Amino acid sequence: MKTVLTTLNAKYIHSSLALRYLKAYCRPICDIKIKEFSINNGLLDVLSDIYAEKPEVLGLACYIWNIEMTLQLTTLIKKVLPNIIIILGGPEVSYDAQEIMKKQPEIDYIVQGEGEETFFQLLSTIQEKSSGAIPNVISRVGNEIIAEAGTGVVENLDTIPFPYHDEDIIELKDKIIYYESSRGCPFSCQYCLSSVTKGVRFLSLERVFSDLRFFIKHNVRQVKFVDRTFNARKAHYLPLLRFIAEQDCQTNFHFEIAADILDDEVLTLLQYMPRGRVQFEIGVQSTNKSTLEQIQRSNNWPIIVKNVKQILSYRNIHVHLDLIVGLPEESYERFGQSFNDVYSLKPHMLQIGFLKLLKGSGIRQRVQEHQYIYMDSAPYQVLGNKYLSYGETRKLHLLEEVFNQIYNSSKFDKALSYFIKLHGGDAFKFYDDLTEYWEARELHVVAHSSKSLYKYMLEFCQAHYPTDSAACEELLRFDVIVGEKGALKPEFLNWNEMKWNEKTTEFWRNEKLVRKYIPDFKFTTWRDLKKKYHIEVFSFDLPGFIATGEFFTTHKITPILFSFGAEYTTYKTIDMSDFGMENEDAAL
Repeated sequence: MKTVLTTLNAKYIHSSLALRYLKAYCRPICDIKIKEFSINNGLLDVLSDIYAEKPEVLGLACYIWNIEMTLQLTTLIKKVLPNIIIILGGPEVSYDAQEIMKKQPEIDYIVQGEGEETFFQLLSTIQEKSSGAIPNVISRVGNEIIAEAGTGVVENLDTIPFPYHDEDIIELKDKIIYYESSRGCPFSCQYCLSSVTKGVRFLSLERVFSDLRFFIKHNVRQVKFVDRTFNARKAHYLPLLRFIAEQDCQTNFHFEIAADILDDEVLTLLQYMPRGRVQFEIGVQSTNKSTLEQIQRSNNWPIIVKNVKQILSYRNIHVHLDLIVGLPEESYERFGQSFNDVYSLKPHMLQIGFLKLLKGSGIRQRVQEHQYIYMDSAPYQVLGNKYLSYGETRKLHLLEEVFNQIYNSSKFDKALSYFIKLHGGDAFKFYDDLTEYWEARELHVVAHSSKSLYKYMLEFCQAHYPTDSAACEELLRFDVIVGEKGALKPEFLNWNEMKWNEKTTEFWRNEKLVRKYIPDFKFTTWRDLKKKYHIEVFSFDLPGFIATGEFFTTHKITPILFSFGAEYTTYKTIDMSDFGMENEDAAL
């Protein structure tokens, strides 16, 4: 029985762990082929590829990002392959399966909940041409729809075979590889479907160690754990972190964690974690106590602050924090406070997400109480509620776009702290005003190059801080060099290499002197030199500002040597005497 499993991923770089689990679990009874597409593929192109396989059974995984296109696809497939058996599964069809079956007559079965055991039973039944109800399956028998109740939960996760093989790593070399070591979540957040299934189940440590060795052996670039709360049980996650820390590998491991349940033993281990080995995504969502109570979430904010700051101080772990727009009891202004609270921690990335009123979630059952308006079709995104108008929600969408390009791009690392200081220290007000500037110039409807972003930021600073625009320009120049590794020099910034060209040349000709700053320096060619290094002279003590956050009132000419590494740029201040400058306070 030829069986094909497919899904429409949100992006090309994504891959489906669920389909690979089903294939691995059903291998004893059926040879399954996986075909993955993305929502950016043309519907007729997807149809054509599936038709070419001529499957007898087709399974499709359904999520909020693909359900509309998937249902259109099922209609087309049945037109061209009228005898095919179509099976749907996934969270987007698990909570109103009978309604979907009534509206979509081409669907033969819907698998509810976790699918491995259920799908195995269903395929066995189809192969044997037998009848009878199967728990967790909605079936079409003639004109009748039959629903059989069940939990849809795999109790022993070790019974699910490891879903990857050597050939998978080759096929997925350009995509994100997902993995899980547990299912379920210890928390009951009302916006999340993980709260529907009570308790947490874990793979055995021996199994996880074996699985991780496979990824390390194949030099996988990143393994993204989909555990809802990776650090839910210390006896499970701490040995895994120790194992990962001890490996000699280049693989990065991404985890979603709750920061406030980390203890000193774990924090000490993280301090010595190899740089870039792990990264953490931490869902804060809100710092408003009444909001957290409404969504049944418990955040110990003082402990989150303490632990996040400590992890960031190690400078070896990428930290990503999350906020959600549209939660109960959080107005525009109160969201701004949550934003400022989280922003003050200076994470490497801050993601602003928008509430989705998912089928089966607790928050969807309280729509009237909070006067929610939201999209009727997937992804059911919030448009407003009694605390937040649509106009305010819209503005936060624009702010999110601006924020991603300015903060999350890491292009303005040093300049932003000064800009916000000039804005009275209110980060949310700064981005709010920047968003108004963006929209007034219709910058939200066009694409932007790196060069144009620097230009917009300079113009914004000149308009809002005219007396400080020279300092703003200096910081932007610094950020351009660091972020673009010397490859970009926008003409609207005050580059001064020609003015100091003679002194710069003399410096590079003195190889012994250069080794004071670059111990392994050896001159090859001027062209090679420019690729690896750059000297820029600033009129302020920028290293002093970076260390203290304060600009000094007097000018202090500061030559800085930048070294462009493969991963990041480093810099050192050149002594005035080494740069042949006698009057260090002379104006540029």
